Amino acid sequence: TFRAFKHRNFKLFFYGQSVSLLGTWIQKTAVVWLVYRLTGSALLLGVVTFVSLIPTLLLSPYAGSYIDRHDGFKVMKNTQIASLLQAGALAFIVYFGVYNVAVIIFLSLVQGIINAFDVISRQSMMVEMVDDKADLPNAIAMNSTMSNMARVVGPAFAGVMLTTLGEDFCFVSNFLSYLPVLFCLY
Repeated sequence: TFRAFKHRNFKLFFYGQSVSLLGTWIQKTAVVWLVYRLTGSALLLGVVTFVSLIPTLLLSPYAGSYIDRHDGFKVMKNTQIASLLQAGALAFIVYFGVYNVAVIIFLSLVQGIINAFDVISRQSMMVEMVDDKADLPNAIAMNSTMSNMARVVGPAFAGVMLTTLGEDFCFVSNFLSYLPVLFCLY
């Protein structure tokens, strides 16, 4: 069931990405919490979610074409660095209390644009991380399981963190969650 782990590159990617995806879902949950706490507006919750997802719909064809013509590994490293910077900006403004809903919406849009390239580059890199093509279906299944597990566990962690440690801790933890994946990529 874990045949893909015999491939060093996939194993490193899996471990680093697991931490990063948890952080991403913690941040997504904290963003929604923060926007609703600030505004009480369901409409603005929808706007934040919309701007974080619509770039994937609109940019995916372009992103796929771009990644096919460029080094997918380099694109993945760059998207992870860009995500680190976006998460750092969000953590900074929340930690120091210098935020408003417009800035949060803008940073959510930035994250959506980054994700349009990141998701496709991660999926396309599966082929390169697994040397034995017979293990590729296992790697794809493990990657999907990891992503879906993060969608379940991340918001649960965020709920505990939000109630015990505060919003700023959620954003800082997402910023820090990019360090393991970048370490593994390098």
